[in-house]
Amino acid sequence: MRHRHVMRCVAGLALAAVLAASASGQTTAPAAPKAKAAAAKPAAAPPVAPYRPGLEDHAIEILKAAGARLAAARSMSFTAIVSYESPSLLGPPLVYSTETQVTMVRPDKFKAITVGDGPPSEFYYDGKTMTAFSPNENLVAVAEAPPTIDAMLEAAYKTAAIYFPFSDVVVTDPYKDLADGLTTAFYVGQSSIVGDTTTDIVAYVNADVFVQAWIGAEDKLPRRLYAIFLNDPARLRHVLQLSKWQLDAAVPADAFVSARAAKAAQIAFARPDAMDAPGMKPPPQSQSAKAQPGKTP
Repeated sequence: MRHRHVMRCVAGLALAAVLAASASGQTTAPAAPKAKAAAAKPAAAPPVAPYRPGLEDHAIEILKAAGARLAAARSMSFTAIVSYESPSLLGPPLVYSTETQVTMVRPDKFKAITVGDGPPSEFYYDGKTMTAFSPNENLVAVAEAPPTIDAMLEAAYKTAAIYFPFSDVVVTDPYKDLADGLTTAFYVGQSSIVGDTTTDIVAYVNADVFVQAWIGAEDKLPRRLYAIFLNDPARLRHVLQLSKWQLDAAVPADAFVSARAAKAAQIAFARPDAMDAPGMKPPPQSQSAKAQPGKTP
């Protein structure tokens, strides 16, 4: 009996001690696990050097090769499809497109027949005169022209605001024309999508424009040019697709004149906004208007 009593006392004391410790929150904490060895930190990656604009040799080689191929051609014909953005009243731009069939013979023959999202137009240059013809209106403008394609393109722009977005392709020295003021050129890579052939992609920049060009890896002919003019606050995009290339093919001698244009009513070769330009003739009146009494023909 005494033994049992002693054991009950011991058990009671032990239970009391546990309860007391639990009540006071002073239980003995288990031993903390040993800290794992700290993992070794990977070495810091070297900082990436900032991009420095410049002229990469590989990009320049591609541009020079394309320029040389075009400059060496005695005659050329190709199709140019131009898609360009124009501001809309809603804010985002709308896209318009034109398609031009181009034929030229160096140094003084050029023709551009244009259709597209707007009225068609025709332009002829035979080394002596330049002719702008509007078939729908049956109106024609004719002016004396300089003796080379390069000079004619400049005169057409200055005199009548006529501009061809593919002019860099048809000038005498395309690379020289492109390289003037060039500040940046770099190689992007290759594409097998554009122009149904493998193209080298090059981007280049001057003070006025950023251009990304797709140039045939084998034939060195341009297939697409994507341009953004840097002085345009809206940064509208212009895309030029070039296809159906024919170099050094025979061109008929009469390809650079138009019998229909020769019979059209003449207007001044001037800017569209120059309504008071010297030599501007009013459009011809209809016979019904002439027959009305009191009307001056």
